[in-house]
Amino acid sequence: MMKLRGSPREMGFTFGLKFLSVTAYKILNVTLVLWLSRDLGFNEKDALHLIVGWSLFMTFTTILAGSITDALGLRRTLLIGMTLCVLTRFVMVFSPFPLLSLVCGLFPLAIGEALCTPVLVAALRRYSLPHQRSVAFSLFYALMNFGFMFGYFVFDGVREAMLKQGPLAVPFLSSGLSPFRTLLLVSMGIELMMLPLILLLRPGVEMTAGGLITVPEAHQYPGVGFWRKIQLTASDAYKDTLRTFTVLVQSKGFHRLLVFLLMIGLLKVVFNAMDYILPSFTMRELGAGARVGRLNAINGILILILAPAIGMMTRKYTSYSMVILGGFITAASFVFMALPTSMFQGVASGWLGKAIGNGYLEIIGEVHPYYVMIFFWQVVFSIGEAFYSPRVYEYAASIAPPGQEASYSSLSYVPLLIGKLITGAAFGGLLAKYCPETGPRDSPTMWLLIGLMVLVAPIGLFVLRKFIRVKEEGREG
Repeated sequence: MMKLRGSPREMGFTFGLKFLSVTAYKILNVTLVLWLSRDLGFNEKDALHLIVGWSLFMTFTTILAGSITDALGLRRTLLIGMTLCVLTRFVMVFSPFPLLSLVCGLFPLAIGEALCTPVLVAALRRYSLPHQRSVAFSLFYALMNFGFMFGYFVFDGVREAMLKQGPLAVPFLSSGLSPFRTLLLVSMGIELMMLPLILLLRPGVEMTAGGLITVPEAHQYPGVGFWRKIQLTASDAYKDTLRTFTVLVQSKGFHRLLVFLLMIGLLKVVFNAMDYILPSFTMRELGAGARVGRLNAINGILILILAPAIGMMTRKYTSYSMVILGGFITAASFVFMALPTSMFQGVASGWLGKAIGNGYLEIIGEVHPYYVMIFFWQVVFSIGEAFYSPRVYEYAASIAPPGQEASYSSLSYVPLLIGKLITGAAFGGLLAKYCPETGPRDSPTMWLLIGLMVLVAPIGLFVLRKFIRVKEEGREG
């Protein structure tokens, strides 16, 4: 933290905005499938397809967000993004009409989220010096995981409270708010807390080697109306993105990067399983009161500890080899979910089961083996994530031709998108077939199939290493 001494107050505000933003987003994300299926009446397969469409739209908007920020400035872009996030969540909470909830709620929300996320990264760069950025972005990553962890605890807390007291009473709604609409309301409230921090940001403030300076924000299209400015900016951003993508496709290393990112997308399936599969799975196998948020929070807690420690221990080894190792560890974690529950009955009844179930999860009475199995799964895949996740972005930069590092790094969102596409294509069908709400279940087979999807990634990276791998300066192995 000493390295951040002398930074402007805006850096602290940016950290606060990041925490609030990711907490609100995590609560939203883990609630989406349940809101779409329980409150809007979609089946799980259609709900996951809607999430894929939403993710595609958000990805496209994220690509344009950088140019929009350049035209409007950091502070104004954040205000627009935050306002959209609040208003669209309001529609999702209170609208009784599914179509209105989607058209005026869920899909416009993607624009708000896309405007906030990349802007905070740009803000952190603006408020820090080059020698401070390693520490600043490490803290940024830690706050992101802390926000995810906090969001999971909020998810459990709200659901438990509403299981006891019933729907939340609100004016004009005789039936009250369901647990999932209430979670969206909480997410909206956290998003609204960003407003004072955004207003405290001074326009044009920038940290330089000579100290803190104020640079007047030179907005594009001076003299043009606000909405016309956004229209022109979006048009220019689309053309610039198309031009950049054309250059990338024609560059020598692009095809290697694309294959690499496709493989990483399979690893990212794990995070979609946490948010979109595990809640439904635990509600069916363990009951409506299962604390799935606390189970998922194990990952955030461990990453805060493991990521910096493993990063220090493996800094001499190549990113490519660490991604393969982390991928195999991540895939191996699904073994715990694919085994029969009877194999873990003894552990669940012993001291470890009591520590996890009766202690951390505060379960009263007997601990189901699935709680122990999920715990082991979370621990092992968190170890794998700590090996590969920080290295993905580093490798994307190292594989880029000189002068195209930024363009290559900008494609780092692709794995998350690929993971969402796989989720929409496969997960809904897997839940319906192997873990239905009623009738016989074969959950171990479902988890085995998901684990095999993930296993394709490290095997593919190993088999295709001669095609994908590049020399990494100063690294061995």
